[in-house]
Amino acid sequence: MRVIAISTLREFWTRHPDSEQALKEWYVKTERANWNSLNDIRNDSNSVDYVKNQRYVFNIKGNDYRLVAAIKFTPKLVYIRFVGTHGEYDRIDASTI
Repeated sequence: MRVIAISTLREFWTRHPDSEQALKEWYVKTERANWNSLNDIRNDSNSVDYVKNQRYVFNIKGNDYRLVAAIKFTPKLVYIRFVGTHGEYDRIDASTI
C-alpha cells in the first residue's frame, strides 16, 4: 500500500513524542501490506474498525491515539485523514473527515 502522507504522522509525533514509535511501526506495516479488504487489514492489525465512506479507524499505541485513513483498495492507496487523541477524535466525524 502507498501511504499518503507521512508528513501528517511526523507533525503529530512532533507534538506527541510518545506516539512516534507506534506511528512509525504502523507506517512500515501499512507500506508493506497488500490489502484488498477489511479482513486483510484485520489480519495485520486487529485494532481497526470500518466506519463508512471508505474510512477506517486504527487504534495507535495501545489505544492511546486514533488514526483515520481513507483506503482505496484498487489503487492500493491509504490517505491519512486524521491522527489525534481520543478527545480530538470524539470531536470529528470520522466518516467525512
